[in-house]
Amino acid sequence: MIWRLVVLSGLCVLLLGAEGSSRGGRTVTFHRTQQDESQGQARARPRRDISGSSGTPRPSHGPPFTSCKTPLTPAEHTVLDDNTHETGFNGDDGSHVILTWVGDGTGVVLVLSTFSAPIDSFFEGGSSRLYRSTDYGKSFHDISHRINNTFIREEFGVSVGPGSSVILTADIPVVEHRGGVIFTSTDAGATFKFIQLPFHLAQPITYHFLNPDYLVALSIEGSLWLSLDFGAKWTKVHDGVHSFSWGAGNNMFFSCSQVDTVEADERGDLVLKRTKDLGKTFTTIHEDIYSFGYIGAFLFFSVMEDPRSPRVMYFSSDQGNTFSRALLPSASTEQFYSILDGDEDMLFMHVDNPGDTFFGTMYTSDDRGILFSKSLERHLFDGQRKSDFTNITSLRGVYLTNKLDEDGRIRSVISFNRGGTWRQLNKPKNVDCGEQVTKCNLHIHGEHSRNNRIVPMLALSEPTAIGLVIAHGTVGDSLSSSQHPDVFVSSDGGYNWRGTLRGPHHYSILDSGALIVAVEAQREGQVKTIKFSTDEGQCWKSYNFTDQPFFFAGLASEPGTKAMNVSVWGFRPEEDGQPMWVTVTIDFQSLITRECNANDYEEWLAHSTDESDTERDGCVLGVKETYRRLKKQSVCRNGRGFVVSKRQSPCLCTREDYLCDYGYYRHVNTSDCVRQSSSANKTLELCLNGEEDELLTAGYRKVPSDRCEGGFSPQLAVQTVIRPCGVKTSPGPPARSSSPVTHFDTPRERLVLILVCAGAGVIVLVAIVSSVFAVKRVVYRNRTPVYRFSNLQIQDDDNGITADLESATSSNGAACQQDSDDELIE
Repeated sequence: MIWRLVVLSGLCVLLLGAEGSSRGGRTVTFHRTQQDESQGQARARPRRDISGSSGTPRPSHGPPFTSCKTPLTPAEHTVLDDNTHETGFNGDDGSHVILTWVGDGTGVVLVLSTFSAPIDSFFEGGSSRLYRSTDYGKSFHDISHRINNTFIREEFGVSVGPGSSVILTADIPVVEHRGGVIFTSTDAGATFKFIQLPFHLAQPITYHFLNPDYLVALSIEGSLWLSLDFGAKWTKVHDGVHSFSWGAGNNMFFSCSQVDTVEADERGDLVLKRTKDLGKTFTTIHEDIYSFGYIGAFLFFSVMEDPRSPRVMYFSSDQGNTFSRALLPSASTEQFYSILDGDEDMLFMHVDNPGDTFFGTMYTSDDRGILFSKSLERHLFDGQRKSDFTNITSLRGVYLTNKLDEDGRIRSVISFNRGGTWRQLNKPKNVDCGEQVTKCNLHIHGEHSRNNRIVPMLALSEPTAIGLVIAHGTVGDSLSSSQHPDVFVSSDGGYNWRGTLRGPHHYSILDSGALIVAVEAQREGQVKTIKFSTDEGQCWKSYNFTDQPFFFAGLASEPGTKAMNVSVWGFRPEEDGQPMWVTVTIDFQSLITRECNANDYEEWLAHSTDESDTERDGCVLGVKETYRRLKKQSVCRNGRGFVVSKRQSPCLCTREDYLCDYGYYRHVNTSDCVRQSSSANKTLELCLNGEEDELLTAGYRKVPSDRCEGGFSPQLAVQTVIRPCGVKTSPGPPARSSSPVTHFDTPRERLVLILVCAGAGVIVLVAIVSSVFAVKRVVYRNRTPVYRFSNLQIQDDDNGITADLESATSSNGAACQQDSDDELIE
């Protein structure tokens, strides 16, 4: 009875490893008992209700969204029955199961089940079993003997790398052994090699991005270790390390203490170092580091320049050779910085507001990570340091997030131009809000809702399923927690939506979007039915995959959406009181047998909103993209060989493809960029790498990554001399007393924000009263400046804005995982 109560109140935990599908593997963890989601969040702010509505969630009402009533035929049911495979695992296997896909298209699945029990006050003991499948989860074989039946850790026991590499970490008591134990495999688990480590692991082993033989590990004593032969031999790199990250090539970055120990109170007094030759030599990049990260092409770190001062952000786009302070507000210890997303072109950064406001300001960076533009105000970031920010990967330039408005309600907004402008989502065509609702829009549940157990899954999109987005949401004036969410689908990247399933569901995209599967979320019941759709959720069919329902734990499918197999995981109570893990794998390829041909596809213009404007319709960042994608009515399979096909054509340039350059703004009554009156006859006070040089500008700069051609072209007309300022280069740690950043001691010497235009909006630049601020930028002598990507237009602000350092906000960045204090800039 006790076990049953735990299950009914339990929550399945689904984790996608940071190495994930980009490295050919995916790790999913299932827990049979409820896990404390607050673990690892000791510094998180307390929760408060910011849902904008209250009351007990009520069930969704109304008839099913779809009117399609086409149940499975007896023949279809027979085919699925013949290709549905159920596997049970012994009841004493424990309450923790890790499922790992290995490689791409190998069909190999490893399942590790563990049972932990405390032996004494110092460590835990237990048992574990390892199972392997070579047919996409249809059948499993116990291979525990290949690892000598060793107890594998629950916390980070399985790590999948590039290719077919796997590392298992044994749970060895520290008091009995001089080092830990790992098992390595290079053949997807067919064989394993036993390796005794000279240290005990403090966190998962990290693979190199490109070379799976290069491994980095951090010991519980704070020592950084490196292996160049896939774990066979290890060499100590450095002591007193707090965190580390691979950079480009063989660059490795790490923060460390000056006294070779790592204590929590030393954050803010760490040193950021780099090694370019795999630990042979080191370069000090900066001192007084609080935390750092690496994402895309950017190295970023927050600095405590004075123990009494807030943190400030620095960025480097050349592996730390040079760096500059970002034009962002500083952050106190109660605030944090958060990198929401990034690539080689730009970064999205959240700047937390002071106090327990649960919101902040989102900024987008230029291509050097120095100049930041305000993108969205009142961006939601809840008390558990969780953001609803989502990159819609099925269409270029689309991002989705939630904001906390002044009335205390959460509302969803979407951007189709990489944060340039944001707007609310359109109301689904097949849903009405009612006569009393004045503003009717779709609002999407994000990480905040998932943490509060309102939804079981976040929004889902895949790069191979062009335009397809699946998400939980509610329709009305704001996001509602007083009714269970429904499932909504968009086929055009978020422009238009339709309701598809009533109530919360678990869902997955298969066969590059040609197939969607879903299982209804049951908090107190057991499942036996899976729903599937071949037309992007317009119609659904249901299939009972088992005669013995079980408690649902999660859906698992091969990463990359190429496969047509899906496994439903769960557990059943047995007569002896012990639960049994069970997985049911369904092969839909047996049902959808026809390969798609040319007639099954159509040409689709992305971002098309105005067919009457044939010249500009679909233009985003200066280019049109026409995709070849599957028709909704086509019932066929894309297959593993499917490749996304698109045709690009440049658009004619307009003023919308240009931003006003430094020191310029777009006049209210014209579309021209005009020199700031305060600096009309003065040298533009910007610093380029500490050297005096000339910057030629016409007052405009093209949005980098904008590929428009012809049309509007500003004429080079103004020559500006750039004056020198403090040099910020590496190597060599800058001393506190000689920091290149100007400090301000009086209120009169605070930072003042001046407004410079950005398209139809404005960019917030930071200038300094009676001083020169550093902005590192490439010098263009004989041509108009061309950038890869920089600041997009933002929402209009009212005239000038001032920022006081004592009340300014800041932002935090994620290098590996979105909620790690050590791997995010706080």
